[in-house]
Amino acid sequence: MANHLRIEKLQELIKQEVSKMLLYDIKDPRIGFVTVTEVEMTGDLREATIYVSIMGNDEQIKSSMEGLNSALGFIRREIGKRIRLRFTPEISFAPDKSLDYSEHIQKILLQIEKERAPIENNTTGSGGENSDSK
Repeated sequence: MANHLRIEKLQELIKQEVSKMLLYDIKDPRIGFVTVTEVEMTGDLREATIYVSIMGNDEQIKSSMEGLNSALGFIRREIGKRIRLRFTPEISFAPDKSLDYSEHIQKILLQIEKERAPIENNTTGSGGENSDSK
């Protein structure tokens, strides 16, 4: 239990520190609007996957990922300095697709709502019993 709590704290610390680095320290022009959304670490604290959300078109996303991957050494070294660990974890970046997925779900729900509206109007406006008259 204590080990699980330690992993969660380290994940949050890494998330905060990498966010600060992206905001203030890394000056690569390829890196666009990038947000760190989550960090997952292995149980032995040797590897960390940093999930990032990147705004832009496919080319900008690809360019930002290349910039992030080229800054891996700097980011790992800074994490080692800022967070005192026996071993600095190997890090990797992965795109966070959850925002794209939620946008896709939202579009589907809006489409369903548009399709249901004419059906509901036809059933209530046909002169029969209306649920509003109660």
